[in-house]
Amino acid sequence: MGLMEGETVDIFLDTANLDEIKRWLEYGLLDGVTTNPTVMLKDGGYDMEERAREIARLVGPRPVSVEVTTDDPAQMLQQAHRIASWSPNIVVKIPVVTERGQPCLGVVRDLELAGVRVNMTACLSFGQAILGAKAGATYVSIFAGRVADEGHDAAALIREVIDWLGRWGSRTRVIAGSIREAVNIKDAAVAGAHVITVPPAFLEKFVDHRYSRDTVRGFNEDAARALARMEELQAIAVRAGGEARR
Repeated sequence: MGLMEGETVDIFLDTANLDEIKRWLEYGLLDGVTTNPTVMLKDGGYDMEERAREIARLVGPRPVSVEVTTDDPAQMLQQAHRIASWSPNIVVKIPVVTERGQPCLGVVRDLELAGVRVNMTACLSFGQAILGAKAGATYVSIFAGRVADEGHDAAALIREVIDWLGRWGSRTRVIAGSIREAVNIKDAAVAGAHVITVPPAFLEKFVDHRYSRDTVRGFNEDAARALARMEELQAIAVRAGGEARR
């Protein structure tokens, strides 16, 4: 199901950096967060549960996707329930398959039936995404950067999945992830992704532009000259008024 009239793409921050999360929250642009243990460690989170709880409190009620750390489906179920217990706005990341290629669709289905929202990750094909939706995943994450690495059209894949979801009235939402360049954000948005999860550095580049800076600098210089001239003219007018009264 694509975006409805009046809706816009959601922006998630792919990070565990609390300062970055606070900053983008203050801009009014942040709709959620995705993270994993590797990102947490890089961003100074040395306790997975503690950092996940901190992020969840900070962004609540917006969703926070937190990843399981096992390749065993039975253990995924156990971990997922524990992770989900940390905060009501936590969504659990479950991979579409294990390292051995075993589908994790049953895990997705069992968790969703139990009321645990799932972000099914590591989707690189149409089949993976639509089967995740059929299993009831709240989100399916298409790793756009990795799709492109294989020489395939990530934007076309996103469009195809979105069209299929819309045709069948699925409530599953597509997250475009594995963003490697700022232009990937545009490509995913134009393709109709419901959500784009972006590392802070690329979101920064997406909003910045050297010529916008130059334009603003010119505005400020022109405004300073105009204000100075206004003050001169006001002073002349005051003097002229005083001389007229004498």
